[in-house]
Amino acid sequence: MNEDSTDGGPSAPGSQWYDADAGPLVRPYAMTGGRTKPGPSNVRFDLIALVVVDDDPPGPAEESLLGPEHRSLLALCRAETQSVAELSADADLPVGVVRVLLGDLLESGFVRVSRPVPPAQLPDERILREVIDGLRAL
Repeated sequence: MNEDSTDGGPSAPGSQWYDADAGPLVRPYAMTGGRTKPGPSNVRFDLIALVVVDDDPPGPAEESLLGPEHRSLLALCRAETQSVAELSADADLPVGVVRVLLGDLLESGFVRVSRPVPPAQLPDERILREVIDGLRAL
């Protein structure tokens, strides 16, 4: 018989998979099948990379084969374009897990990922001073 660690009484069936403070206890490796890298191409997802549902995704039959976490990410992407970091927060999943799941969705053709644009170079200090002087002159 299962014992509850807090009061010593019997616990409900399946309660060993739930923690009152943390919620459901599903290990990240269970969601990714033990994988830690996103697919055989080892694509790297930046936290600010934008994820959008592909214009011509596979059909509903293929989507029904996806796991619940994959479908959850797809639903979030259908609502609006989101970054990898936003998906992780909204799906309440670790970033590493989201990256692996996104790798699956990318390889299956469900999503597209746009790489972040490199930061623009800072403008010349001379130009900034001219702008400030022009504003002061107004």
